[in-house]
Amino acid sequence: MLWIKKSTLVVLLSGSLMLTGCGYNTLQVKDEAVTASWSEVQNQYQRRADLVPNLVNVVKGYAKHEEQVLTEVTQARANVAGLKVDKEVLEDPALFQKYQEAQGQLTGALSRLIAVSENYPDLKANEQFRDLQVQLEGTENRIAVARNRYITTVQDYNAYVRQFPQVMTAKVIGMHTKPNFSAEQSAQTAPKVSFD
Repeated sequence: MLWIKKSTLVVLLSGSLMLTGCGYNTLQVKDEAVTASWSEVQNQYQRRADLVPNLVNVVKGYAKHEEQVLTEVTQARANVAGLKVDKEVLEDPALFQKYQEAQGQLTGALSRLIAVSENYPDLKANEQFRDLQVQLEGTENRIAVARNRYITTVQDYNAYVRQFPQVMTAKVIGMHTKPNFSAEQSAQTAPKVSFD
């Protein structure tokens, strides 16, 4: 009888020690950190999306014949807004890439919109336009910071999920590495600046 009690105690202690080293709790904390970091990226994208219509409307008043650029910005914003972004995006590299591409298109369209403003001195001097442009530039910086934090958080999570013994726990509970941001192919080539 005493032997059975001791054996049970040893099994319970061994099981407890094995579970403390499995990393389950830390996996949950790191998974939540990734989700929170992604939420901050989303927050900054939303800020940008909210600013875009105001910026487009101010430019419309000055640059009526630049309709193509304004249409591109509006369409790019609609494409971004049309994508459903939830935890599934963080788990699926293809969906994540699609979302990244849509955000890249919006960034490119906004760059063309700002370039159009260079042709309109009155527009550049307009206080409302300048304020919106400053807010947009600040938002782009915030997006870059939020992406950087997300990249770091995902790197930490992915490294942890791939380590032993956590990799065993992760496989059992169905946790996998998460996709991370990557530069667009066009980012590999330096932009050409010409003052002709």
